[in-house]
Amino acid sequence: MERAIHHLIEEKLNDRIIGKQMVGGGCIAQTNVLKMESGKHYFLKSGFSDSMFRKEANGLNELAKPNVIRVPQVVLADDEFLLLEHIQQGVRKANFYEELGKQLANMHRYTAENYGFYEDNFIGATAQINTTDRKTAGSWMDFFWENRLLFQYRLTEKNGHASVRLKQAFIKLEKLIATIIGDSAEEPTLMHGDLWGGNYMHDENGNPVLFDPAVYYGHREADLAMTSLFGGFTLEFYQAYQKEFPLKEGWEFREGIYQLYHVLNHVNLFGTSYLSQAEFLAGRYG
Repeated sequence: MERAIHHLIEEKLNDRIIGKQMVGGGCIAQTNVLKMESGKHYFLKSGFSDSMFRKEANGLNELAKPNVIRVPQVVLADDEFLLLEHIQQGVRKANFYEELGKQLANMHRYTAENYGFYEDNFIGATAQINTTDRKTAGSWMDFFWENRLLFQYRLTEKNGHASVRLKQAFIKLEKLIATIIGDSAEEPTLMHGDLWGGNYMHDENGNPVLFDPAVYYGHREADLAMTSLFGGFTLEFYQAYQKEFPLKEGWEFREGIYQLYHVLNHVNLFGTSYLSQAEFLAGRYG
């Protein structure tokens, strides 16, 4: 398969691969930097056969639309691989996290008419449902409950991970979701969708770069909630974001409901070591 992928890349780019270096990546794809005869370098993701790479490419192209924060340029996208520009890292700027916060805030000003996205994609290796009906397209509460929390909870049932405590918490949560989210809804905003500390970097000039997205249009509080779930963001980042585009009052209270989506996904991807955290987040509101 690797030889076929390399041959296709050489054919499409009219350039020959003369070197390959394995680099650290996520838990799903294999990642390599390719050196070309022309002197160019590209970042190659492969090792997963599905629409995942095409949909990641679509997400990166969507994040590039506001032109406020750098994302890797898509070179080629196929069912078997994704080829991106290779971004070299330089020295991180002293104000890097302030810039990251400010740029993310401005990306979040880019909006759409409806919640969701024109296609379903992936959050890790799990399907992420973005396509909507009339109800979920126009209601953030309904979209988040149906397409995020309930979808993940049903997966925990299917995978045999839904404990009695989690089930009881979800029964209560369904009755409380309107109260929790309340009147916090905003226009559907462009979201990275999986914004943790491993999905940003700095480029050759020290500027922020986002990658590995799970893009959709939703509530920006959900993007921010993910940043505080697994760490990797500084106080300066949050201060800069709030200065540029302040969140509505009560965002701290709602943070846990948005983190629950990602913790449930971790239960479904990695097993019950995340179950107690999911039970806590699901049960904290009632």
